[in-house]
Amino acid sequence: MAWIEGHGAGWRVRYYRPDGTIGSETGYTNPDQARDRAADIEYETRQGTFNDPRKAQTTFGEWTEIWCDAHDVAEGTWAKYNSHLRNHIRPKFADTPLEEITHIKIKQWVKGLRRHLGDATVADIVTLLSMILGEAVEEDYIGKNPCRRLKLNLDPSTPKETASPSVVRRIADRCDPAYGTLIITAAYTGMRWGELAGLQWHNVNLGGNALITVDPDKGALHEIGGRLELGPPKTPASARPIHLPKFLVQLLTEHAARQHHDHVFTGPRDGLLRRANFRDRIWRPAVAGNKKRGWAPIQAGLTFHGLRHTHKTWLNEDHADKALQHQRIGHRMPGVEGIYSHVTQPMIDHMLTALDTRWRRSHHGHGDTDATGDKR
Repeated sequence: MAWIEGHGAGWRVRYYRPDGTIGSETGYTNPDQARDRAADIEYETRQGTFNDPRKAQTTFGEWTEIWCDAHDVAEGTWAKYNSHLRNHIRPKFADTPLEEITHIKIKQWVKGLRRHLGDATVADIVTLLSMILGEAVEEDYIGKNPCRRLKLNLDPSTPKETASPSVVRRIADRCDPAYGTLIITAAYTGMRWGELAGLQWHNVNLGGNALITVDPDKGALHEIGGRLELGPPKTPASARPIHLPKFLVQLLTEHAARQHHDHVFTGPRDGLLRRANFRDRIWRPAVAGNKKRGWAPIQAGLTFHGLRHTHKTWLNEDHADKALQHQRIGHRMPGVEGIYSHVTQPMIDHMLTALDTRWRRSHHGHGDTDATGDKR
């Protein structure tokens, strides 16, 4: 039941909430507006669609506590979420009622973020805010997501550079054999950094059906607050078999004879690999050059993650089946194709043959000198 009452210089609507308490909506300047709203409330109550306005008065900080308690994601993902919430989102919106977080307020806030953060980071922060507010809509706290249709005009991210097989080999040749094998494995499998740093020998089969298995529970090494620990890979689809070409089986067999640790790839004194240390001490000098060693740049803009993009590009160039590409990279194939497409042994054989061919061709001209000054 809903009714209207005079209130100050205007009118208000009164109604019974489901718990028996009485609610009010004020601010109506004439009785006809108030009666129309009372009729709407009665209709929505009968239909079960009425939303208690008190829910919209929940502060963003209160709602995020509810939202966080309901979500279960990888620890690395939580670390990123918490960083964005702690440093950027909560300082602005924690004490603001959900109903007062408007489209224009978010645009003004984003404008401030872009003064000191890169566009890719800003997009990541806004995506998280939109996710949180989107679920507030789903739970009937607010009627619409104020992030919807937010046109930020962010600069597109710079495409990742990819490398040729000969460039990958020249980079690897500049490194200690163990690190060189790591680099080649990354380029010829498409594995993520965390999957390679967390890879253990019991998940490597160098026998007849040679493959690496990314473990669903301990398949990646995560760096969280300076702490290293094994945990699940990035997504459920990342727990996958990765078949190995013959040349890589040989390289890993030689590496196994030198490596006496449970982990396949390790840092100095058999410690676990840290991304920043590897990037600064091994990767950057090899790709960008090192004057002390007489190294000219090979491909200064190439990142280690670019080797994953490189592998996907090679699969495209070699016409590997799409279902196999998705499986190998660790992505779920979307739509109907993902349901009805399956990986077969002929697909795998075709891909492995193409990868072996790429490796052989990267050695053509061995002993010549290229533009970087390195031996080929």
